[in-house]
Amino acid sequence: YKFCPQCASPLEWLAQLEDGGEKSRLRCVGCGFTHWNNPTPVLAAVIELEDRGGQLLLARNAAWPGKFFGLITGFMEAGETPQEGIAREVAEETGLTVTELSIIGAYDFQRMNQVIIAYHAVAQGEIVLSPELAEYKLLPPEAVKC
Repeated sequence: YKFCPQCASPLEWLAQLEDGGEKSRLRCVGCGFTHWNNPTPVLAAVIELEDRGGQLLLARNAAWPGKFFGLITGFMEAGETPQEGIAREVAEETGLTVTELSIIGAYDFQRMNQVIIAYHAVAQGEIVLSPELAEYKLLPPEAVKC
């Protein structure tokens, strides 16, 4: 943000007393709007394919250069739980149906101003990639590097 979304005045870095003490944030001197810039929740799935001997699915995003493969990830939608969101993302991006979910953990990813909520997802079905993904690999768990 460079300008206030309410009154179009330029935003400025201003310190103000908040619950935790003084905090500098982008604020509007015209109407008092504050740009909170809170982290965005992102969902991630370590997908175990129960009908393929417990192999893990990694995918390469079509926009990524090179041959980097990673987890299935996506943003939560308004009105859904993290569990519903990651099951939806897995279905949308891979065509798989999630049969079990367990949380792995939540991880700070400050470089992108995100909090990643990671799940172990047991899934089954035919793999059909969305146009967002270029290719996938199935690997035994011991072959996957963090």
